[in-house]
Amino acid sequence: MPNIVNVQYQKTGQSTQTNPFGMREMQERAFESRDAQYLLLKSPPASGKSRALMFIALDKLINQGIRKVIVAVPERSIGSSFAKTDLKTSGFFADWQPHDKYNLCTPGSDGSKSKIQAFHNFMDSKEQILICTHATLRFASEESDETRFNHTLLAIDEFHHVSADTDNRLGDLLRGIMQKSTAHIAAMTGSYFRGDSVPVLAPQDEARFTKVTYNYYEQLNGYDYLKSLGIGYHFYQGKYTRAIMEILDTDKKTILHIPNVNSGESTKDKHNEVDFILDAIGAVIRQDADTGVIHIKRESDGKMLKVADLVEDTPRERDKIVNYLRKTDSADDMDLIIALGMAKEGFDWTFCEHALTVGYRGSLTEIIQIIGRATRDSPDKTHAQFTNLIAQPDAEDDLVKLSVNNMLKAITASLLMEQVLAPNWKFKTKVSGDDNVKPGVINVRGLKEPSSQRVKDILETDLNDLKATILQDDKMLKAMPGNVDAEVINKVLIPKIIKIKYPDLSEDEAEEVRQYVVVDSVIKNGEIKEAGDKRFIRMADSFVDIDDIHIDLIDRINPFQKAFEILSKSVTAKVLKVIQDTIEAVRIKMDFEEAKILWPKIQEFVKMYGKEPELKSGDPLERRMAECIIYLKAEKRKRAAAASL
Repeated sequence: MPNIVNVQYQKTGQSTQTNPFGMREMQERAFESRDAQYLLLKSPPASGKSRALMFIALDKLINQGIRKVIVAVPERSIGSSFAKTDLKTSGFFADWQPHDKYNLCTPGSDGSKSKIQAFHNFMDSKEQILICTHATLRFASEESDETRFNHTLLAIDEFHHVSADTDNRLGDLLRGIMQKSTAHIAAMTGSYFRGDSVPVLAPQDEARFTKVTYNYYEQLNGYDYLKSLGIGYHFYQGKYTRAIMEILDTDKKTILHIPNVNSGESTKDKHNEVDFILDAIGAVIRQDADTGVIHIKRESDGKMLKVADLVEDTPRERDKIVNYLRKTDSADDMDLIIALGMAKEGFDWTFCEHALTVGYRGSLTEIIQIIGRATRDSPDKTHAQFTNLIAQPDAEDDLVKLSVNNMLKAITASLLMEQVLAPNWKFKTKVSGDDNVKPGVINVRGLKEPSSQRVKDILETDLNDLKATILQDDKMLKAMPGNVDAEVINKVLIPKIIKIKYPDLSEDEAEEVRQYVVVDSVIKNGEIKEAGDKRFIRMADSFVDIDDIHIDLIDRINPFQKAFEILSKSVTAKVLKVIQDTIEAVRIKMDFEEAKILWPKIQEFVKMYGKEPELKSGDPLERRMAECIIYLKAEKRKRAAAASL
């Protein structure tokens, strides 16, 4: 199956260059906001968030009256990202020097008495830096008053683990600290989308944060080596173990995530799955007793491969291979990593070219984190690839609805990644005779300009988060494959989602956000070409002069349909019918807003074909128009009956 997403990069080297203080582009941008009491840094994997925090924290300790820094990470392995670091040699005014005694990301329970006591000892000592897990922070804070965090910088890594949900103790802890102490907070995330759709912060809390955003395109376009990224899907029937070798290329440095044992794709025996994959590659020659590295002689040509098994449950054995992987500094040190719950956020294997994942993952966050494992820049790596191996829906299967739903969600995740990874444009309202086109700017006729700072903030820092919310909406999931008119998607469904996510917006502000998110989605989904001094964009299978784009034209385009068109060419007619039938069975209900948009189209249809749309048509949009006629007739009868009373 061809990739649903293909993004090309320019290799500008800009994101890897450093300024006189040793800061890369993202770190310099974050450091400019170092005086903020509450700072939220959204930046992709491998952009240097850990070191950015070091720069900011040291400035707060030395120049801003902050006395202590607490760095909290979601799991112990990520704590190594904040180890002692020489910053002076590169031009900064101080080094990052945490004391080993107060690195609590060590073996043992995160809630153990010794770690909790060490946390309290740190707060009473003159030491300035402590590193611990989110869990240790939570447990230790249960015994502390919020005011104990006065004059402290609390740095939360992988901030998407926090939630505005009242049951989320870390989120509740942060709210209390913000309300009752003078603490500073630095929150960092490489993926600000929560799979459960619960916001990370309540709107009133989020408004207090200064946001620094460094987007995925800036990061990847500024690399020295990486030229392209692809996101694709491969469908199989039966057990995935029979299909895995169709897509696993052992010539490429690969992280293979096998399915969760509770998922439909799992055989329910994860160790047997690993053994099957190893045997399918070739003959296991030996496993190194000191490192845990598995040496396999590849069946096809006898080449020796090094494999890491992170599915292994035994802590001692798993710690061996994890320690080995942390020290790898050459492409020859490892060829394939097989994992289940590990090798996601915070895991760094620079040489990874291919992230191969079996089964739909439970959240957009998890998918983005997995893709991020392959997008590190390294010599000899010009292309990064994410492939999702997914079970093909079967009409005879009792779980067909779940299977179709997982397929749609997986493709929806790729649509979001396309939006995140594609080049960013700015959009301005085109006025008559306005021919002044600036680089990176597209002028759109009829586009409403932001009328308030609130709208500007949403468009500048929350656009991807809003798209994630839109793409996770159940009604949108049923509408995106093209069985609902594009204008209904753009003018009815999307506005409803915006109003739920931002209830404080006025009607005019919500419309400004709606127009921008639709324009941005359509343009990023399109293909832009230049001919002479003209730019053209492919929309709805035809090229349009960018200078002639009008918001009304854009509103008639389903920004998300292209992926499903690729899907329809990559599965059999039988599977496609199963998908369509399953979507039809849970069709969204008709309402007056949709009917109002469809009525003129129905009139055009009747005029063109000399008949009304038919319910039995093979075209889902024609069927929807036929349903609209039934709906309008029923509404007319209801109103007539009500008028006669």
